[in-house]
Amino acid sequence: MSITNTVLLATLAVSSSALAIDKRATCSSYTIIDTRGTGEAQGPSAGFLTMNSNVQAKLSGGKVYNTVYAASFDQQSSAATQDIIDHIQTTLASNPSECFILEGYSQGAAATVNALSQITGSAFTAVKGVFLIGDPEHTAGLTCNVDNYGGTTTRDVNGLEVFEGSIPSNWISKTLDVCIFGDGVCDTTHGVGIDAQHLQYPYDAPTQNLGTQFIETQLAS
Repeated sequence: MSITNTVLLATLAVSSSALAIDKRATCSSYTIIDTRGTGEAQGPSAGFLTMNSNVQAKLSGGKVYNTVYAASFDQQSSAATQDIIDHIQTTLASNPSECFILEGYSQGAAATVNALSQITGSAFTAVKGVFLIGDPEHTAGLTCNVDNYGGTTTRDVNGLEVFEGSIPSNWISKTLDVCIFGDGVCDTTHGVGIDAQHLQYPYDAPTQNLGTQFIETQLAS
């Protein structure tokens, strides 16, 4: 066999291995864990309906799990935090290759943030991305902080419950914490409480497009 043929075969072998690795890196089966906001009925959050429909139409193998909790006005969301953790663990026990996207709107965003520090090891690896909207625990200065256009107008603002929790440093690179300028729940500098901006996310095309693109990218990484 000539040196040229040997090199060619070796190159093809390396390329095949790389393709195999790339194929394994994508998520053929994934679960979107959707944690709704205060006052929303048990089921999917209005904040994620459009983006999740977009993602599932493009990427096969997906399913949505709607976090079970009261979502009541007393803001007691510890049951949601535990349900998120439990669902990841029980799913991985039967399907170790499952991928996850975590989503949270308002109180659901806080419940999701509070779960992150407890998701470690293989579970941490399995969660490919976290997409939050109207997060009351939005913490000024984090690089994952964006407005609904992916910009920085709300990077340096705090949410109503900033002292209740924050996104752990090891989660920042795979999180988008979306806060529309003037949303008084996540941007107390320019808004007050539950205002029009806080209720805008479900119908806001920039938010839905940003979420769609982020989730698709994270599931393919």
